[in-house]
Amino acid sequence: MSKRAIIVLKILVHILCLAPFAWLLHFYTSGALALNPDPVNYITHFTGNWTLYILLACLAITPIRRISPKIAWLVRFRRLIGLYAFFYATLHLATYVFLFSGYDITAAITSLRAGHPGGLITEWQQIWPGILDDLAKRRFIQVGLLAWFILFLLAITSPAFIMRAMGGRNWRWLHSLIYVAAIAGVIHFWWLVKPGVLTPWKDTAVLAILLAARIGYAAWKKYRKPRPVPAAVAR
Repeated sequence: MSKRAIIVLKILVHILCLAPFAWLLHFYTSGALALNPDPVNYITHFTGNWTLYILLACLAITPIRRISPKIAWLVRFRRLIGLYAFFYATLHLATYVFLFSGYDITAAITSLRAGHPGGLITEWQQIWPGILDDLAKRRFIQVGLLAWFILFLLAITSPAFIMRAMGGRNWRWLHSLIYVAAIAGVIHFWWLVKPGVLTPWKDTAVLAILLAARIGYAAWKKYRKPRPVPAAVAR
């Protein structure tokens, strides 16, 4: 595929990945979000859902590109899509920290404009005990934070110069943890919803298929690997 085509496709990927965020901003600025019975809960689920959608899309690139050498160029978009998964995961976490936990953004901004940046820290100090309490009591927050932390590590180690510094083997091992992040994300979803709610089953099914594809490919690759021919026994 030509370099120009890759650039065009990357622009398209940017547009597609930013579209949900742009729609959410429009939903907010138009006043429609305020009409929702629970705006914070809506934002929480919206950002969480898109984190999983984009993360699963990122994981799907590898098995799809293995179908034919002609589509091997798909791997060029894996890092970009993975970074967008981290972007939405961070929005999801920020929704909890700055909206759900009671952080007074208005007071913090007012304090900052008045030349008192310490107000930002003051607001944080007020919500920090509650966040720690939630983290200790709610297992869905624990596993969700684990997923975010893994994506954070993958995001900061995504540049090529860091890969060279880490060494290819170590870098590949670290980035294989994206599957752990996806599993943790799906578990986070299941533990978040009420008992009997089956909304996460679609994400779970897609992830199960992707994991099966990875395991199946690894087994097939190991099976077809030529075995060493034993040396002839001397007579």
